[in-house]
Amino acid sequence: MSDTTDIQEADVLVVGGGLHGTSSAFHLARRGAKVIMLEADYVARHASGVNAGGVRTLGRPLPEIPLALMSREIWHGMSDLLGENGGFVASGQLKIAETDDELDACRQRVAQLESHGFTHEKVIDRDTVLELEPALARHVTGGIWVERDGYALPYRTTTAFRLAAQRLGARFLEGTPVRRIEQRGTRWFAVTPHGTFSANQLLVTAGAWSGELAKQVGESVPVHPEGLMLMVTQRVAPFCRATLGATGRPLSFKQFDNGTVVIGGKLIGIADLANRHGEVDFARLVRSARTVTDLFPHLRNLGVNRAWAGVEAFTEDELPVISASRKAANLYYSFGYCGSGFQLGPGCGQLVSELMLDGKPSLSLDAFAIDRFSRSAAASRSGASHLVAH
Repeated sequence: MSDTTDIQEADVLVVGGGLHGTSSAFHLARRGAKVIMLEADYVARHASGVNAGGVRTLGRPLPEIPLALMSREIWHGMSDLLGENGGFVASGQLKIAETDDELDACRQRVAQLESHGFTHEKVIDRDTVLELEPALARHVTGGIWVERDGYALPYRTTTAFRLAAQRLGARFLEGTPVRRIEQRGTRWFAVTPHGTFSANQLLVTAGAWSGELAKQVGESVPVHPEGLMLMVTQRVAPFCRATLGATGRPLSFKQFDNGTVVIGGKLIGIADLANRHGEVDFARLVRSARTVTDLFPHLRNLGVNRAWAGVEAFTEDELPVISASRKAANLYYSFGYCGSGFQLGPGCGQLVSELMLDGKPSLSLDAFAIDRFSRSAAASRSGASHLVAH
């Protein structure tokens, strides 16, 4: 079917059906916008389906903290908002220190946050860590504890936003990859193998594929794809209540009520962007499993039931792009969450809807502007020429 078929129209087109796309679609529809969502695969196929589900304010880069704290309040009220909580459990999050140096790093981190007015992260000593999680290995030295953090089920959460958006009239078209975006007059057009779609406003939330669409309007973003992996073990008797991370090595770890253990934590696999495919790197999974058995020696013989991978976008400065376009009117972006976007999804969807419908979000998104990369490149060029001149 060519793109000359009847054009389907909306107020807003959302390209990409991960959590950020579905959350944005919901918040836009809630404000009365007529929304069409275009998804190349199926909703929650990539980063939103293969992350570890951490609802984590702990360890965030400073610019993300206000967004994370605002989003956490939405998580705690998710049932009221959507009629479904996405499997959210307020388990608390614990970042473990395994050496005295790591515990010092934890103290420095919390002191830095407190100097900026943030008090959600608390340093705890070894005894408190072992009181919270008695099954942990005895070599731990302490850690950082955040009581109101937790975890949820990524696919269930993304589906909850999707269903809530659909109840408000949003249309979701899966298996509908957007090949081209272009602005004609004041309207945006998205060309797909199943026809052309048009709207006043266009939102790109296509994860690792967002950079290609931004390039079509002349906005180059230093973004690259990575394969993210997750593994799930066989069932084991309950031993761990909190969601765990480690200070000195990558880890995201939790035990579900059914006894299975989910292990993630920015486990980088193999990304095949062209074929929309992520592959498991078993050598890296082995290293991650070793971290788990170092911390919980009694799991040494626990079998892994399955492992899987999806594709996520990573930016040069490890912060997302949440921004109006600087090249075209009524074009917006929300992508590049670097494997840490799940917790932010409910809040960022609301902020993006405010940016699009009000022109100004209720929290500043300046740190996430799409032109920050070209500005910093220009600044470093002028700095270099300044040095040469002297």
